[in-house]
Amino acid sequence: MGIFLQVIEKMRGEWSEDTINDRPYRAMYSSLIGGIILDPALMVVQMDDHMVHRGHAVFDTAMIMNGYLYDLDSHLDRFLKSASAAKISPPYPRETLKGIIVLLAAASELMSGSIRYWLSAGPGNFSLSPPTIQKPAFYSVAIATKFHRMPEGVKVITSKIPMKPPRFATMKTVNYLPNVLSKMEAEEEGAYASIWVDDQGFVAEGPNCNIAFVSKERELLLPKPDKILHGCTAKRLLLLASRLIKRGSLKGVAVRDIAIEEAKDSAEMLLVSSLIPVMAVVNWDGEPIGDDLCMTEKFWFISRLSVSNDCEACPLEIEGGGHCVELRDCRT
Repeated sequence: MGIFLQVIEKMRGEWSEDTINDRPYRAMYSSLIGGIILDPALMVVQMDDHMVHRGHAVFDTAMIMNGYLYDLDSHLDRFLKSASAAKISPPYPRETLKGIIVLLAAASELMSGSIRYWLSAGPGNFSLSPPTIQKPAFYSVAIATKFHRMPEGVKVITSKIPMKPPRFATMKTVNYLPNVLSKMEAEEEGAYASIWVDDQGFVAEGPNCNIAFVSKERELLLPKPDKILHGCTAKRLLLLASRLIKRGSLKGVAVRDIAIEEAKDSAEMLLVSSLIPVMAVVNWDGEPIGDDLCMTEKFWFISRLSVSNDCEACPLEIEGGGHCVELRDCRT
């Protein structure tokens, strides 16, 4: 028993003396256990899980904003679409998965953070294909996340790392090595992120974000999603941009091919992701973007509109309402 306790203590590592509110990982769910885990020493995945040694798994993220799970249904739909494309059958129906995520978020007691969730082909062997009798596994972790808006804007570079083929780029799998290398190459050059440009010279996406532009004609532009991951926050931004059109701040919205030359000549460039949620780009490959007015009140309004205000006013009576799940009533 003494050795077992020593092992558990080592697995807790730097968090052994922390209270639960000081830990970055507040809670985990595992379908293999069938319950929520609060001890970080037990938040583990088996080595023979095909997510670990073959990358046969998909994942997604939901943000906790002001005590609400933001846009969970949209992310969950994409999650299950990716699972189908990866030939992984969930161990539970959709509504059960959603209920688990909501209960995990409530158990974490986070008012702000993120919920990451994975669907794996499961454990059972070290072969390429899963065991004959498959046991897909669902995992989810509640993470205390701080949002860094970086109001001064960020620098980006054009990535030299090859893009994923469309079939794999359009599903959200755990095979993120190209994304990791793309992010690392940017950091090595003092930039925030690398931007992929396809073989036709059109802007694609960042390592973990979509890209948006505001043209000098005040039109919001996003690249077509046929070769990239269709971001849920980007879709939400398109919907919410209709407010700015009604107010005259934007003249229109378009999703189309955007050549790199046109992109670099835009008035504003934005990185869009659940984790950001919207961030201004002020420099691309050493060239300034816009006329040094990227962080105008108008851009800040877009940033606030996309997520923060969108949840602060829940439930909102706007287009696509019902996009947030309140956690307060789940915490008993």
